[in-house]
Amino acid sequence: MSQPASPPASPTSGSVSAEHSPLGKAVTYRDQYAPELLFPIPRQGKRDELGIAPGTLPFFGEDLWNAYELSWLDPRGKPVVALGELRVPAASPCLIESKSLKLYFNSFNQSRFASAAEVEAVVARDLSAAAGAPVSVSIQPLGAQPPRTLAYPQGVLLDGLEIEVDCYQPTPELLRTSPGTEVSETLYSHLLKSNCLVTGQPDWGMLVVRYRGAPIDREALLRYVISFRQHNEFHEQCVERVFMDVQRQCRPSELAVWARYTRRGGLDINPFRASGPIAPPDNTGEIRQ
Repeated sequence: MSQPASPPASPTSGSVSAEHSPLGKAVTYRDQYAPELLFPIPRQGKRDELGIAPGTLPFFGEDLWNAYELSWLDPRGKPVVALGELRVPAASPCLIESKSLKLYFNSFNQSRFASAAEVEAVVARDLSAAAGAPVSVSIQPLGAQPPRTLAYPQGVLLDGLEIEVDCYQPTPELLRTSPGTEVSETLYSHLLKSNCLVTGQPDWGMLVVRYRGAPIDREALLRYVISFRQHNEFHEQCVERVFMDVQRQCRPSELAVWARYTRRGGLDINPFRASGPIAPPDNTGEIRQ
């Protein structure tokens, strides 16, 4: 397999924006290995909107990606198909735009690799260069029968609450706590919908809030989740916005927020943010994934 002289460079300033990415544009699909297709987007621009100063992240976490359309040729030209699991640290300077990642994976289709381990090493190198931080990669050929688990969170589903809703842009003022003894609980909803920052296409997902502190008003939290319905932002940015809003409005002593978005283009994105170095949840799929 021929390889480029160097992996893709990662931008470090806000001068590279989503509008310059392949999103919403006609592209020619390439089937020969092309790491230059990866398009990093600096995280700091959106974090500035949330009042997060550079170098002072108020959370830990990662962006977990699952890739379902990954294939290459073995040394004899026979196709291999596999699943990929990618973990991009939240502290990385850049996120990776999803369509560019799809195009990048498509570029493996007619490229020959000696083994899945070689593909794993190449992908880890390229994504780490794009994100600006080490990215963990696991590649599992389907011939090895990798398991895939779907389940519901161990917590309280909010979606059955009978509420009136008239707000469809993020409104942190909706959030509030109720009087009562400190609790530790997990609340979740399947009613998360946001839209792509560039194309406006809908992104569907499940949002989970796990916290310790004064009881969060459940009806208020559900209204807040629904308020993202007409909001345009990337998956990672939405989860960071939820984390910051819940932290500021409800002031829990511990907080973890994650979302599992349905797949698009053979990829699903599952950001996780927590107030401490808490282990992220298992890679258990949401039923729509």
